Amino acid sequence: MATLVIGSYMVRYPLGGNLSWALQYLVGFKELGHEVYMVEKYAYPDSCYDPVKGVLSDDCTYGLNVVSDLLARYGLENNWCYVEKGDIYHGLSREQVNAVFRRADVYIESGAHGSWEEESALAGLRVYIDVDPAYSHFKWQQEKDENIPLPTYDRYFTNGMNVGKDHNIIPTGGIDWGYIFNPVNTRLFSRLAPPAAAPYSTIMNWKSYDCVTYKGVVYGHKDIEFEKFMALPRLVDTPLEVAVSGLEEDKERILREKGWSITNAQRVTFTFDTFRQYLYGCRGEFSVCKNMYTATDSGWFSDKSAAYLASGRPVVVQDTGFSRHLPVGEGLFAVNDVAEAQEAIEAIERNYQWHRDKAFEIACEYLEAKNVLRKFLDELGL
Repeated sequence: MATLVIGSYMVRYPLGGNLSWALQYLVGFKELGHEVYMVEKYAYPDSCYDPVKGVLSDDCTYGLNVVSDLLARYGLENNWCYVEKGDIYHGLSREQVNAVFRRADVYIESGAHGSWEEESALAGLRVYIDVDPAYSHFKWQQEKDENIPLPTYDRYFTNGMNVGKDHNIIPTGGIDWGYIFNPVNTRLFSRLAPPAAAPYSTIMNWKSYDCVTYKGVVYGHKDIEFEKFMALPRLVDTPLEVAVSGLEEDKERILREKGWSITNAQRVTFTFDTFRQYLYGCRGEFSVCKNMYTATDSGWFSDKSAAYLASGRPVVVQDTGFSRHLPVGEGLFAVNDVAEAQEAIEAIERNYQWHRDKAFEIACEYLEAKNVLRKFLDELGL
């Protein structure tokens, strides 16, 4: 049994989709028989989001209550720590956290932004997992070109399955990258049949942050890619919906005119349970990906798409190059334009239950947390 510490973020952004992403790692490692801890620190002013009040502040009360209750449901009530502004510890004390780090076999950095650098020096291995391929790599390469030291870890992994491969344009920063899919615990999701007239949908941000320019090329977000698929609702017989945040009123009006149903992403991901319930209320997923992921052929595959598959929901998603690493054409379809998306949805509808079963099989064989995380630990020699 290994002792693993994950530096990430849950308290600061306690919405269901984000909580699900972190929970897959924590529960996955625990089910493999390892001792796992989640640690998080105050990052910068106004970094804690309270979705009830709809505000960012230094007050972590809401997030603390949500995360402590959620982790307790999975037997992790004594396996977390949040350090708020003023160096105030919640969950594990400072002394307990330091003791965990001293016996830790691995510290995994994935969203902690280097805030545990001093403590993690006590761990056996320090491992970085990049979950935003292209963005992180562009930033690091630019810093390297400016002689700014890159963060130092023993091993580096990325969700960008094509990073460092022949002809891929994403810079490696001179790092030998390992690869890891976003894991999913199929036992955390149900395969109940969808309700009648359920839509194909997805959960997304219209635009996550500012566009990035690298070597004179501007790389953007889902807003750019969605334009290519605006006509899809008029081409298929099944309803299409998008649960979205950050959508401007004029763009929402255009989407509705094109036949899309719109719902609020924050509302449907208010908790981990509402996130799961939204998936169960969908017939399948149709989604675009960030322009940054598609334009660079990154090979990224979404943790939310993995959750749809684990729920027995067929997935039709814009290809980022992941189609070279996951089986497509049965239960999971990689598409490049609106015509391919139409064909995929029509193919699913001709034999819906069969594609549901295939979707779940892909989740079990390729994305199941036990398999993904066991392979990850094997590569670390644990």
